[in-house]
Amino acid sequence: MKYLIVGLGNIGEQYHQTRHNIGFMILEALAQSFQATFSLNKLAYTSEVRYKGCILWLIKPTTYMNLSGKAVNYWLKQQEIPLENLLVVVDDVHLPFGKMRLRAGGSSAGHNGLKDIEAKLGTQQYPRLRFGIGNDYPKGRQVEYVLSKFTPEQLNEMPSLLQKAQEIILSFCTVGIVQTMNLYN
Repeated sequence: MKYLIVGLGNIGEQYHQTRHNIGFMILEALAQSFQATFSLNKLAYTSEVRYKGCILWLIKPTTYMNLSGKAVNYWLKQQEIPLENLLVVVDDVHLPFGKMRLRAGGSSAGHNGLKDIEAKLGTQQYPRLRFGIGNDYPKGRQVEYVLSKFTPEQLNEMPSLLQKAQEIILSFCTVGIVQTMNLYN
């Protein structure tokens, strides 16, 4: 079984460890736990991980957040991976910091990366793992907030949260979305 695991984020040092890049951070931690590395390919940094008979294609799109769908669509077709084996890992301002929610589909909830994926795939029905980044920002300051770095306190909590996100991803690939939602949501 092949899976495409997509971490959403923005390339560039200025975005490193920002809230909007939690998708990149989770995939980097997952690759590191398997001693895998990313290499630059068409539209994304890619890495391959094997786990319990599954092949996980990890991608970090180089298209920037608002054009993520182009990379997702390309790699789904390139690797001949069915839509139900796609998992998009994304930040969510509607969830408290550190809370994670796995869903089989649904709306973009205003997230530009998810909007573009929806547009390119022609559907909202693809799995996604939402990672809560909280919404502790003044009205009208959402962009600044999501593009800012995590607080030192949040960074202290990050190792255990990254571990949990990895467990959710590996569970999704091995026991499926329904059982994984029952276990972790």
